[in-house]
Amino acid sequence: MRKSQVTAAVVTLGCRVNQAESSVIEGTLRHHGIAVVPIEEKPGFCIINTCTVTGRSDANSRQLIRRAAREGSQVIVTGCYSQLNRDEVLRMDGVVHVVPIENKEEIVSIILGQATETLYQFHNRARPYLKIQDGCNFSCSYCAVPMARGRSRSVPPETAVERANRIGAEGYHEVVLTGIHLGSYGRDLPEQSSLAKLIKEIIKRTGIRRIRLSSLEINEVDDELLEVLYDERVCRHLHLPLQSGSNDVLRLMNRNYSVDHFRKKMTAITDIFRDIAIGSDVIVGFPGEKKEDFDDTYRMVRELPFAYLHIFPFSPRGGTAAAKMRRTVPNSAVSERVAALKRLSIEKRELYAKCHLNRTLDVIAEENDEHGHTLGTASNYLKIRASSEAVQRGTLIFARLTGIEGSTLTGFVVA
Repeated sequence: MRKSQVTAAVVTLGCRVNQAESSVIEGTLRHHGIAVVPIEEKPGFCIINTCTVTGRSDANSRQLIRRAAREGSQVIVTGCYSQLNRDEVLRMDGVVHVVPIENKEEIVSIILGQATETLYQFHNRARPYLKIQDGCNFSCSYCAVPMARGRSRSVPPETAVERANRIGAEGYHEVVLTGIHLGSYGRDLPEQSSLAKLIKEIIKRTGIRRIRLSSLEINEVDDELLEVLYDERVCRHLHLPLQSGSNDVLRLMNRNYSVDHFRKKMTAITDIFRDIAIGSDVIVGFPGEKKEDFDDTYRMVRELPFAYLHIFPFSPRGGTAAAKMRRTVPNSAVSERVAALKRLSIEKRELYAKCHLNRTLDVIAEENDEHGHTLGTASNYLKIRASSEAVQRGTLIFARLTGIEGSTLTGFVVA
């Protein structure tokens, strides 16, 4: 079969690390002459990059595998769900390979039947993800990801800088540094390093205009990291998972901070960087969560200057300590609590957005709509819709913000 005849779809579930890995797979496919098409076009191969963070993620993974098989594709499955359920996935119709997470980059070689070069610089996003770390040494009682991904492993600084330079050379203006446990970057290397040291190297040795950090633990935002946030090329945006505003629940979750510590650290960050966007994750309905525990969480979220929230109902993961705990929160109460936090999150988003009215922000253009607007993301993670002539995807523009619709700011391009 000639390369030009080979077609493949890449379907991704889950986190930014999965999305970063899928971008590498897709870029490598295209480089080697394989046409990447939607699953609806009945590709010869369908690569499903699965997730297992919740029960819904598991179900979605199985659903996509079955759908790809119905389309007549040879299905190649990888990711956290298939890592933990290999035999089950192999028994599913249409599945020809289950590829371990550590071998994802070999998928193109499997399709072509020969060794291939892996490329890291081609991405389907205007703001590419760059994976610099994998695995996790923590043991949060609800999380199965360490069982799938293993212990923390860092990409050497030279390699990370080289990949960032290649991304910049392709015309991208932002790179999002990602990892399963990003804040642990460098601790496992022969010559120990840190996330802050790597950021300094990327600033020094690349022309990337914006460097964004994905999720970090509150204990990992130290003085060294705060120092690099002063650089204008580092996005004023942090994502710091809270999970619960109750010390009792945090202990059950096996989180390594207290409510008071989280509050003090976040307050210190926002006192230094008053316009910074801080997002967070919250799990609702964890085994043992009482009404007063949730009330403490709601009150803490309301009082702290979060810019947005990601809210998750608790989902037991097989093999974790939390899966063995007795579930004490009725489903109806979980739904009510999730809804209450979602309403609060909307209020938080709108309040943070309003603070930026009549300002000019730098924005990466991500798409143009049919009404003459450019849609994009600002350095501080605000979503912007600005009137302009069509702007090429990935362009760094400056937009003057004059209005707001929900949590999306509107305005016009000034440069």
